[in-house]
Amino acid sequence: MKLKHLKFALVAALIAGLFVSCNPPDTPTEITEETYAGGKLGTTFNSSSTAYEDPTPATENAGLATKFKYGEYFFERTYTQNTEPFDGLGPLYIRSSCIACHPGYGHGMRMNRYRADDWGNGYLLVLVDRNDTYLSSYTGMPQTKAVAPFKAPIDETQINISWLSYVDEWGNQFPDGETYSLIYPEVTIPEKAFYVPLQVGGNDIPYSDLVVKLESTIGIYGTGLIDAIPDDSLKAQYQKEYNDGYLPNGLNPAMWAGSDWAASGLYGNTKHPKRYTYALTRGPLQDAPGANAIWNITNVTHPTKMGHYMTAAYAQTAANDPDVQAAFYDYFPQFNLTGDVATDIYNYLMMNDQIPDNLKVPEMSAEEYSDFMVWHRGLAVPAARNLSDEKVQHGKELFTELGCAYCHRPSWETGDDIFTDPTGFFSDGDPRLPRYPNQKIWPYSDYVQHKLHMVNDIRTGWCRTTPLWGRGLSAICTGSSDRLHDCRARTVIEAIMWHGNAQSDARKTIEKFRELSKDDRDAVVSFIDAI
Repeated sequence: MKLKHLKFALVAALIAGLFVSCNPPDTPTEITEETYAGGKLGTTFNSSSTAYEDPTPATENAGLATKFKYGEYFFERTYTQNTEPFDGLGPLYIRSSCIACHPGYGHGMRMNRYRADDWGNGYLLVLVDRNDTYLSSYTGMPQTKAVAPFKAPIDETQINISWLSYVDEWGNQFPDGETYSLIYPEVTIPEKAFYVPLQVGGNDIPYSDLVVKLESTIGIYGTGLIDAIPDDSLKAQYQKEYNDGYLPNGLNPAMWAGSDWAASGLYGNTKHPKRYTYALTRGPLQDAPGANAIWNITNVTHPTKMGHYMTAAYAQTAANDPDVQAAFYDYFPQFNLTGDVATDIYNYLMMNDQIPDNLKVPEMSAEEYSDFMVWHRGLAVPAARNLSDEKVQHGKELFTELGCAYCHRPSWETGDDIFTDPTGFFSDGDPRLPRYPNQKIWPYSDYVQHKLHMVNDIRTGWCRTTPLWGRGLSAICTGSSDRLHDCRARTVIEAIMWHGNAQSDARKTIEKFRELSKDDRDAVVSFIDAI
């Protein structure tokens, strides 16, 4: 799409948005404090199929609605290799658009096969050795797509996902006779599907040591509100859980050292605790999921991410591939810099210091990137629904009595929201981005990692408590209600029962949950769906 067409489409979208906003919101008849799941500045009362896509009141109050719409466009559109302003996609990539991984802006769908072009496939491969160490020859989010003449690091047509049945110690049955089913994925990739050697720390490992897992994308609404939780509040939560000693697996020693953050608990040199992703790999939002993913998923470079998402092992393999060498200068004539095709290919892929500045122009301009981050920080959280319903109220009481609320902490208070940006692109509390000071929000997560000891578990076994806000709208917004890190749970009941392993941090809670009557179990589910 040419730029003039982009502007026309955006104007049309903005006009349509104005007409939509004139309609009365789907506001509940009884509003409580908790109805505002994202606080007064972060909640939308839209409960339709677009509930995850709205701007926050803070975004609109700051006059950023138009920039939000521009930023949204970069999330939703498909990227191509050479069509402004959606160029990117090269030389390697994972998906051709962001929304392909986040259907309806939500959690990815459970899939029976791994294909990047399948709508709703939020799966990312996890390649580790038997010691749970990431392969160094592949990117942390392994790529399965390439632009000719380059070849994909992994041939995705050879990736196989098998869904296996699991029977827990209770025979997948509650004491009153009601049954449930549990399934989990196993992934196999034949050795011939790998283009690059399998290496850890630069050393080859045998194929027999390879372990492949799946992780799905999570919902992205409310990410700005999570960023507004004060660092000291997160630290106090860790200290409380450590002092309580309530959870049998304790806290991840890589994150918490007993009275302060461990080395891996803070993000880079920012001194901010990590709060994003299952593995808690990211700190401030301004260098977290969206800023990182727009680069490493679609390989769109921007002012804070100028190089290709790439490993030296891949660059070395491609540089010495006769097929790549034969077509490289047709692909990019400007990179005939040394006359040695292998050297030029390697330098291009690594975008090292030998590349002239005029060949390092970002594909997403500074203004476009700023708009994208307005959108990312400006996504609202759907209001909680039906909280005055007797069944929902009863479910909430049980949720607390059972101990669910210990890890799924109901609410937080945001601070002054003087956010930071480790990349330096935005200043502290930059007025170009929406802010959420002094709000009570209801994400239902402690933002701490815990262990559930599921079969074929997540890498390391440590997984951040997933926020529950808005998940009850998943089916209507994304077309699926799949839950947990690899979408193994198709229902809320399945998700709950995957917490029941004898070594799980939630074991005591699940033992109590099993003893509830069916009506009480249904009430808990109704409450979870309401928030």
